[in-house]
Order: sequence, then C-alpha cells, then structure tokens
Amino acid sequence: MNDKIYVAKLGKAVGLKGHLRLFIDSDFPEQFKKGASFTTDKKLTLTLEEYNSNRDLVKFETYDDVDTAKKLTNQLLYVTMEQTKNDCKLEENEHFWFDIVSCHVFENDLDLGEVVEIHRYPIEDYLEIKTSTELVDKGLPKTFLIPYNVENYIISVDTDKKKIEVKDSLVILENS
Repeated sequence: MNDKIYVAKLGKAVGLKGHLRLFIDSDFPEQFKKGASFTTDKKLTLTLEEYNSNRDLVKFETYDDVDTAKKLTNQLLYVTMEQTKNDCKLEENEHFWFDIVSCHVFENDLDLGEVVEIHRYPIEDYLEIKTSTELVDKGLPKTFLIPYNVENYIISVDTDKKKIEVKDSLVILENS
C-alpha cells in the first residue's frame, strides 16, 4: 500500500439501490467522479457509478442493492499517487503531502532535518521534522514541528530537489 493514498471511508448503506454514505478525507473532492476507481483496505477495486456531493452519497458499479452495498460499510478507499497527480490540480504554492514528506528542511544552509509526517490541525498544518543527527548530537530534540505557514516560516519548497527552505524554525527546534 506504499503508493496508495487514503481518500475516504465508506459509511452505512442508504436506501435500497446500493448507495453508501461517503466520508471524504481529501482536499480534492473532484476525484470522486463517475468512472473513477478506488482500491479498498480489503483489496477490492471499486468503480464509481454515481456521486452525490450534496448528500455525500456514492454508488459503485455492480453494487445495485442494499445487501451488496452493506458489505462495503466501513471500508477505506485508496487511490494511487499517479491517479492523484492526474486527477487533482494544485494551485500555486500547493504541494501533495507525499511530495513534501522526505524533503530536507534548511535554515540558512543548516540542515534541520527531514519531514517525516504532516499533521493536520483545524487552524494550520504542521510538518513533523526528524531532527538531523548532527543537531541531535548537540542535545536538541529528535523531532519537532514547524507550522506549514508560507507567511512566517516556509520560504520555498522544491519537491524535485526534496528541499524546503525555512526561516525562524531553528528557534522552534531549540525551544522544543
């Protein structure tokens, strides 16, 4: 499942024709379109027949009644990174989280560490950084968080070079 990205969870069956409640966990609802394919955590491949964004309901091909649809309840939906890059259009200064994870974070040419995870909070996203060995050896914490905030901390992101330039973040690490 390494190249798979979690995008939604299926809820309970609604009505008699195979519709299910959909709980989207993605910034790109546009990927839920007729004909789109998803893999579930139970290794099923599902093709979307219908998506009602107003009611958060989906229906998959060959799941035409409440009994077959019920079997899908609580399954997680995944897409590939390739599908995501093809189906989801980014705005300027937006990046896919899977491109940001594993980037090295630099402040004034000092390697602070590597992004290992992104934490999503209501106000702001945070990059979890695994501190570079050099800095850990100097007694600094093994991990720390930097707000993913372009105005205050992030100067530039180059996902091709796996490099993020930051400012005012060494002080966060020193005080973590």
